[in-house]
Amino acid sequence: MSESAIAPRLVLVHGTRMDASEWQAYPAMLPEAEIVAVDLPGHGSRLAEEFTGEAAVQTIRLAVDGARPGQPVILAGHSLGGYLAMLYADRHPGTLRALVLIGASAEPVGALAGVYRRFADLLPLVGAERMARASNAVMRRLGAGEQSLPGAESYASLPAAWQVVFDECRASLLEQVECPVFLVNGQFDQMRIHARRYAEAGEDTHVITVPRATHLLPITHPDHVAEVLREALASGASRGAPGARLTGLT
Repeated sequence: MSESAIAPRLVLVHGTRMDASEWQAYPAMLPEAEIVAVDLPGHGSRLAEEFTGEAAVQTIRLAVDGARPGQPVILAGHSLGGYLAMLYADRHPGTLRALVLIGASAEPVGALAGVYRRFADLLPLVGAERMARASNAVMRRLGAGEQSLPGAESYASLPAAWQVVFDECRASLLEQVECPVFLVNGQFDQMRIHARRYAEAGEDTHVITVPRATHLLPITHPDHVAEVLREALASGASRGAPGARLTGLT
């Protein structure tokens, strides 16, 4: 069977406190792809497992390696999942046809990192139940449905997950990535503040900003995200000419 006749494999990696169900709407929207949504250690079906960066990247590697011979693989991640996808792409060059990073275009340094470190420090003082109630109230106001709200148990792996991002995830991870990279962010997402830096680090980068969207973009604007994923699938099949470009999605 020719490569063009094989449906591409789309590996989806969720954000912090979320799980594979974050992507439940996408198989119906992208029937042209074989979608594999993973649970990271400490999340979803793997809640009891300890989160480590190595175990998380290994989870992605196993999903990518599960592709059939000749099957193109596109990797997409949201927030924490985006940063881990970058780590995977840096450590395993040549295994992807396209990389999609959603809400993961901010370097975890300076004032931004300070805010997230303080949030993690507050967790043991405030308690997971109270933190979940407060965080979920914000998520509701941003448009998330009840089925998307994580429980208090999902906070256990948060400090370890964020520490991996603080320690290892920078725009420089994209310097050796040869496949097209899509940097996708909501207009009101604080995690897009270094999008230009990430775009300049990659060889073939595409920056997409979704108007009026926030960090919860995959949940609140699935049609827009599916459109970008569809473009990444097509780009992965054609491996278009390299060169950074900045675009807006309306």
